[in-house]
Amino acid sequence: MAANTPRRSHTRDYVIATVLTLLMIGGMLLILHNITDAVNHPLTTLKPRGEEARKIDDLSRLVFGIAGLVFVFVEGGTLFLVYRFRRRHDDVDGEDEPVQVHGRSVLEWTWTAIPALTLAILAAFNVSTLWDLESDAEQAKMSVEVIGQQWWWEFRYDTNNDGKPDIITANQLVIPTKTMVAVKIASNDVIHSFWIPALNGKKDAVPGRVHRIALHADEPGVFEGQCTEYCGLSHGYMRMQVKALSASDYDAWVENQLSGPVEPKDGTLAAEGKTVFDQKCASCHQINGYTPAGEQTDSHEPNPDYGGAEHPLISGNAPNLTHLMSRDHFAGGMFPLYDSYDEAAPKTSAMPDGVANQGELGDWLRDPPNKKPMAADRARGMPNLNLSEDEIGKLVAYLTTLK
Repeated sequence: MAANTPRRSHTRDYVIATVLTLLMIGGMLLILHNITDAVNHPLTTLKPRGEEARKIDDLSRLVFGIAGLVFVFVEGGTLFLVYRFRRRHDDVDGEDEPVQVHGRSVLEWTWTAIPALTLAILAAFNVSTLWDLESDAEQAKMSVEVIGQQWWWEFRYDTNNDGKPDIITANQLVIPTKTMVAVKIASNDVIHSFWIPALNGKKDAVPGRVHRIALHADEPGVFEGQCTEYCGLSHGYMRMQVKALSASDYDAWVENQLSGPVEPKDGTLAAEGKTVFDQKCASCHQINGYTPAGEQTDSHEPNPDYGGAEHPLISGNAPNLTHLMSRDHFAGGMFPLYDSYDEAAPKTSAMPDGVANQGELGDWLRDPPNKKPMAADRARGMPNLNLSEDEIGKLVAYLTTLK
């Protein structure tokens, strides 16, 4: 029995090694399945939906392909050597020892040169891809300013090329399909990072600097994104979307954004909500064409009166709400603005329409810091304005008219 113990020991080791290998392969396949599921896990880089993302994906596949070959070669060679030169129960020290290769210059130079050459090839492809991505951003005919805030994203469009933004929106960047769009990324406070994995890689938003990437979408769709640089309490809730529209739908969206806000009819609950907005909200949030006191103007540009001595900004900066209901989410992309969409106006149309999520809007107005971690006492995020239920109802009625 004693003579057979080593053989049983080797057999047991092979079984354990085989089981562990199968478990590792199964775990890797499960992870790969999850990260390629663009429906349930939209923040995946493995489902490119645009030209820029495809360039990154092509590079990633090349790098992982070569890395996979290296892994197979190294691990295969290691397993072969372990098996071929394993110690057997009848081995005698000093007899039939494997030949040592230490000091053989040809072998040592070879296994030094091969990794160096492999890394040089990969570096060349990496640099080439980076140059292509940067060149696309420089040559794009359309550009949008992106500004990171704590904790939401602001988007500014200069549609008439006069150097001033005439469309200011938040949380959802709208672009036309089959068009290269240069995104100029900055920050209003701390370092953020802009990332829409289906359309391009990550780019930091740094105070005092402007970083640029290009976005290109093949087909209409809504693509999810996330801030990927820790920026404070609600970093994990600082989301964004890119909505890609057909050329005609995009033109319709621009026309709507350039139009003035909806003026509620006198005597309606929405009209009363506008009065409450002027009294309670206008010191932070802007409605184009109106002063903080509710007076109508002809301008659709940012109002210079906002943040003045008469109406000091509470949060430092707040989303423009002129066409709030033309977006799909609010509060940094956390909460949906619609419970459901009309079939005639799906999420990929120029102006979404459907059943407004009045309950979520009301809960937000009731106690914003309870819905999203913020530091309103330090000018970061929306404070609790202690609104009455009557005021909340009127505000929700008004806000849901802003399409």
